[in-house]
Amino acid sequence: MKNFYYLVTISIAIFSSSLNAQWIQTNIPTNGSVVLTFAVSGTNLFAGTQAGGTFLGGVFLSTDDGTTWTEVNTGLTNQFIRALAVSGTNLFAATEGGGVFRSTNNGTSWTAVNNGLTSTYVQALVVSGTNLFAGFIASVFLSTNNGESWTEVNNGLPPLPDVRAFAVSGVNLFVGNSGGYPNGGVYLSTDNGTNWTAVNNGLTETNIRALAFSGTNLFAGTEGSGVFLSTNNGTSWTEVNNGLPTNTSGNAFAISGTNIFAGSASGQSASGIFFSTDNGTSWTSASTGLTNTDVLALSVSGINLFAGTFGSGTWRRPLSEMITEVDNQSNELPSRFILEQNFPNPFNPSTKIRYSVPQSSNVMIKVFDILGNEIETLVNEDKPVGFYEITWYAVNLPSGIYFYKIQTGSFVETKKMILLK
Repeated sequence: MKNFYYLVTISIAIFSSSLNAQWIQTNIPTNGSVVLTFAVSGTNLFAGTQAGGTFLGGVFLSTDDGTTWTEVNTGLTNQFIRALAVSGTNLFAATEGGGVFRSTNNGTSWTAVNNGLTSTYVQALVVSGTNLFAGFIASVFLSTNNGESWTEVNNGLPPLPDVRAFAVSGVNLFVGNSGGYPNGGVYLSTDNGTNWTAVNNGLTETNIRALAFSGTNLFAGTEGSGVFLSTNNGTSWTEVNNGLPTNTSGNAFAISGTNIFAGSASGQSASGIFFSTDNGTSWTSASTGLTNTDVLALSVSGINLFAGTFGSGTWRRPLSEMITEVDNQSNELPSRFILEQNFPNPFNPSTKIRYSVPQSSNVMIKVFDILGNEIETLVNEDKPVGFYEITWYAVNLPSGIYFYKIQTGSFVETKKMILLK
């Protein structure tokens, strides 16, 4: 049966129980892990976790879309990771109590870079050109030399700002404070933090948890009052909560093209993941299959959306399951071979399969039944670099579990799909 039996090692009962599960819990060591932040550098995905009690702290690295994770904590004397940021070949980690650490080798080793910092409780990081900004309780610091030295830049910020978020668009740098009135809100600097101005007109909630740009639109996630949108760099804000549960807290954002995802962890009825394809005019829940909906971090990496949760580590879901137009039509070219999970799944009678080709190659994609019998060849031809989508029609086949396999050069990958009539 073409050495295919090894795939069928899980019982039909387990398969049946997961028919509607759209999110997959990845293999980061859970043990109650609290994932607070992500960072993406090429094909490397980093997750920053919270230390304490039974929680596993520190930084974890995945090079295979979250299938496996490796702990990369050598030199991290504080493993309560609040934020991660990438600048060229430098990876920075903000810690609660240990200041800022830098790695120049994808987390293999870390060095503290705290010269000039007056506090070691760091909550946010952002890279703006060659500048690195760090947000603290009570201050913002700037480094122009990859963390070797820091300068405080607080002119115009309220007393004791509680900086939880940054966002950058060109020369515009925004900070979000979560201290509440009068210390909360959003502040803008156009001179690398030398001066700050409050930009809160229309913000009815100034406890800011997250900021993100989607094109020229700036989104702010608030504590208990959902999401606000500014189309003019913070000059004015509009509440955009249609479709979001009452009391939603916008803890995290992720952007894919013109699509925006928001993560919330504000209680059972208002927690989870939501997405908007119309700049926040309306929102749709994307939490199906996510058994832990206390979402603290989101990130788009390749063709997947990753979620970090309070207590159950990381989760992964293909973007194509949630949005019909994934940003594969951009000017970017794929950097590696990728076989996406089919969508919809389960399906009846047709399903779509997307794959990426980083170099001109002969591509073969075949479908097999649960016994390993070859059912159909979907692709067998030379493909130039690009993103591709095919549709498989299973009109005359019975319900059951099927597998599809891509082979191109040395790259081989197989995924499961379920036909449910």
